[in-house]
Amino acid sequence: MDIYLVGGAVRDRLLGRPCTERDYVVVGALPDDLLALGYRPVGKDFPVFLHPRTGEQYALARTERKTGPGYYGFATRFSPDVTLEEDLARRDLTINAMAQRDDGAVVDPYGGQRDLDARLLRHVSPAFIEDPLRVLRVARFAARFAPLGFTVAAETLALMRSIVVSGEMRALVPERVWVETDRALAEQRPAVYLEVLRSCGALAAVFPEIDALFGVPQPPKWHPEIDTGEHTLQVLEVAASLSRETTVRFAALVHDVGKGLTPRDQWPGHIGHEASGARLIEQMAERLRVPNEHRELAVLVARHHARVHRVGEQRPGTVLELLEMTDAFRRGERFERFLLACEADARGRGPEFRAAPYPQAALLRSALAAASAVRLPPEVLAQEKGPIIAERLRAARIAAIRSLNAA
Repeated sequence: MDIYLVGGAVRDRLLGRPCTERDYVVVGALPDDLLALGYRPVGKDFPVFLHPRTGEQYALARTERKTGPGYYGFATRFSPDVTLEEDLARRDLTINAMAQRDDGAVVDPYGGQRDLDARLLRHVSPAFIEDPLRVLRVARFAARFAPLGFTVAAETLALMRSIVVSGEMRALVPERVWVETDRALAEQRPAVYLEVLRSCGALAAVFPEIDALFGVPQPPKWHPEIDTGEHTLQVLEVAASLSRETTVRFAALVHDVGKGLTPRDQWPGHIGHEASGARLIEQMAERLRVPNEHRELAVLVARHHARVHRVGEQRPGTVLELLEMTDAFRRGERFERFLLACEADARGRGPEFRAAPYPQAALLRSALAAASAVRLPPEVLAQEKGPIIAERLRAARIAAIRSLNAA
């Protein structure tokens, strides 16, 4: 049997990028051949094995045939007579359809090295249209490689549009949509993921709540970029520069989804979009199986980001209410993520705001520190009942916040 390093490891070596995982394809073998060598089987639908020492994945060469809709609608054939070229042909992009021999020589039957040089994301074959998940994967790779100048080839984008028009996107399992989206949010340029999905019509299919924001105006006084969709992309870009955590980036992405529900006769105002946005995020999270950590932070940001922007104008009692509503006293790390998402919103309003300071975050951090430092006298704790203690504590915290303003 012959063993080849395949996929991302080959691509990243040629790009001079670090390789995080290595996958191999085995040509000319049967499952029993690998079992006899001590490999451990892990694949359910097709033979994938773990190396007995390294734990790296080795898959038998295989072909796929479309049998039904969606990501799982394929029949797989593996056999010793399946060639390396046939195995590589089933892959999505030419830059992912290369292999490397033991001596380091690259096997490149579909022009992956050519497309690396041209900075193009191009499909391997017309069979690309058989898997709707590839629309999301291409958009994710576009987000990953945008800093290197990669773009999606025009003919590949046309096939992505064909997949959308066919209705195949509706066959995607929600969990797969979220997995690809979460991975895209972790990339250096996550907004590119949304831009590519929108350019082929897929954004409306998988994230109609976000697609609905494009073309919705905002008051120019506060939003010189005007378009809510463009604002959302800018906020996501700023969030990516502030934090690597996908919780923060997801909250930035969906913070204004409520504006997509505003009736046209109320434009460019969006009264009540915070509450409607929070409800919409709950629905999105349920549909896509979004983790609770992401959902909770996104709902908080949607509900309260406008309050944070105005914190310098608020009374001490109102500031304390904001700290209480965001559970800042118990969830300090989440509160920090909350502030980062709010800062991204404030700075995602065009080039003139991109590097602007955001003193509101510092004000709230100081208020939280001052209020958290408050301690009631032991005699009060010993003599008074719960409700009175809570009232005294709240009054003392308001006084501590007020003292910050006086200073």
